[in-house]
Amino acid sequence: MEIFKEFTFEAAHRLPNVSEGHKCAQLHGHSYRVEVHVSGQVDAVTGWVMDFADITEAFAPIRSQLDHHLLNEIEGLTNPTSEHLAIWIWSQLKNLLPLSSIVVRETPTSGSIYRGD
Repeated sequence: MEIFKEFTFEAAHRLPNVSEGHKCAQLHGHSYRVEVHVSGQVDAVTGWVMDFADITEAFAPIRSQLDHHLLNEIEGLTNPTSEHLAIWIWSQLKNLLPLSSIVVRETPTSGSIYRGD
């Protein structure tokens, strides 16, 4: 079984490795949406894979690092594409949760999905 919890945060970034004149080279912001997906067996007693509150607790310090910050200034995010952000979030959570994927949306129609190494 797979479950997920969705989080939002606001942040700015610029992409340093795009071609000259590309609009994403300029500082700009997004209303990010992140889904943290975990998987496991449904517990016979509780009826769930895990408590959604445990996912929220694990993500809280990550959200604090990202929300209303310039992503380029966060260690490991010097080129903060949605792909790199998904990998970075995975690396922060992989020892805390039984992850199956991280979904990062930087706009309602654009994003990335990371399923681990």
